[in-house]
Amino acid sequence: MEETILILDFGSQYTQLIARRVRELNVYCEIHPFNKIPKQKTPVKGVILSGSPFSVRDKNSPFPDLAGIKSKIPILAVCYGAQYLAQVSGGEVMPSQTREYGRANLSFIDPESDLLNGLSQGSQVWMSHGDTILNIPDTFKIIASTSDVKVAGFKIDQEKIYGIQFHPEVYHTTEGSILLKNFIVNICKCSQSWTPESFVESTVADLKQKLGDDKVVLGLSGGVDSSVAGTLLHKAIGKNLHCIFIDNGLLRKNEFQHVLDSYLHMDLNVKGVNAADRFLDALKGVTDPEKKRKIIGTTFIRVFEEEAVRIKDIKWLAQGTIYPDVIESISVKGPSATIKSHHNVGGLPEHFDFKIVEPLKSLFKDEVRKVGKTLGIDPGLIGRHPFPGPGLGVRILGEITRENVSLLQEADDIFIQGLVTHHLYDTVWQAFSVLLPIRSVGVMGDERTYENVLCLRAVSSTDGMTADWAHLPYEFLAKISNEIINKVKGINRVVYDISSKPPATIEWE
Repeated sequence: MEETILILDFGSQYTQLIARRVRELNVYCEIHPFNKIPKQKTPVKGVILSGSPFSVRDKNSPFPDLAGIKSKIPILAVCYGAQYLAQVSGGEVMPSQTREYGRANLSFIDPESDLLNGLSQGSQVWMSHGDTILNIPDTFKIIASTSDVKVAGFKIDQEKIYGIQFHPEVYHTTEGSILLKNFIVNICKCSQSWTPESFVESTVADLKQKLGDDKVVLGLSGGVDSSVAGTLLHKAIGKNLHCIFIDNGLLRKNEFQHVLDSYLHMDLNVKGVNAADRFLDALKGVTDPEKKRKIIGTTFIRVFEEEAVRIKDIKWLAQGTIYPDVIESISVKGPSATIKSHHNVGGLPEHFDFKIVEPLKSLFKDEVRKVGKTLGIDPGLIGRHPFPGPGLGVRILGEITRENVSLLQEADDIFIQGLVTHHLYDTVWQAFSVLLPIRSVGVMGDERTYENVLCLRAVSSTDGMTADWAHLPYEFLAKISNEIINKVKGINRVVYDISSKPPATIEWE
């Protein structure tokens, strides 16, 4: 039985980050909406209450029912969570008189506090709240203060219940990891046994029990998630896993054969399907980004469906769903505005009576990579940059033609291979080229040219939620630009994207 830390989400932008910090301590945790506290099959060792964009003074602010938790297991309440505990216990929460956003320093730390053991006097913390706790009940003891916030942290007498008005999970709280370790390991008594090795062992055992002798079909993409999912399933059920890898004509140069060979060397039972013409014909004349995505997604489903029905007695559809996808589907904040449809295919037709198996649904992206490394998957496959489901279809702005695909494949290959050769590939989160729907005047030799513009894009990130443009060396960019213009007929100008996310997105479409 895996020990669990339960994180109750009140809609904070930092909730996923709390989970990531807990996982870094090799402790399993789950995020659940504050009003959907699950009945756990595994022993819950502690609970963390997240922050929130709401105010506890609002009429419709989120108030959880902690009757089944309070006084039974340790609780760490962060920001809104701390204000909630103070408010419902008879304390006073009011709008802050001074701005409490950004860096602050702890001017007082209770030397006897087990939560703050090891924190330095003056330790930097990160505040992000519009309300503050003015008064606390007699049963509360102040354990931390800043120059502006008297109740920066408290503990309830005779209880393992703590509240802090700063965010220990963010990078700017410099000793936040010490505080979280104190709570998770010392107070909650977690054993730190949730490792990639233990995940593989328990997941393979669970898959064997769940799937038995049933057949499973999985659509491989060449990406990290589906590759790791496929390897786990293969380890559990062997040849009863049937994989389908579809060439949509929008992959990178030589990628279809290269990735297919990699899968075959991994002993996966995989069928490669060349459907490039079908996708490109369906995209003829289409320029709207969302329409392109939908055509690619729908065509993928149709091709996958046709191939899947050829396999007799399939009972399960495997998907490479990861934990952020699960969290976003049950967010307490409700559905967000559609910026763009999801990179991956959402599902198969209703008449496909398959049960779903998602072996990675409890993992973050970096954890998937660690599991892949434990499984012995080729580092080249595990370390690949994220690649969108629609492939080059969202990196060719405007109409997708066979000529444009070929141009982009050649140019992008020069860029990516250059990054590898100059040992820069692993220093960036994602890098790619974008073919722009404009032409520019150029001069090659004594002749005037009027050809395409190519944009290079490289970003630094940890999870893709935010990203900064990568500061690649000028000398490298100059070399790549020169090589592309000289070798790829049809491109006479190369530019570099220096936009961060937000306000831009990583992909252009």
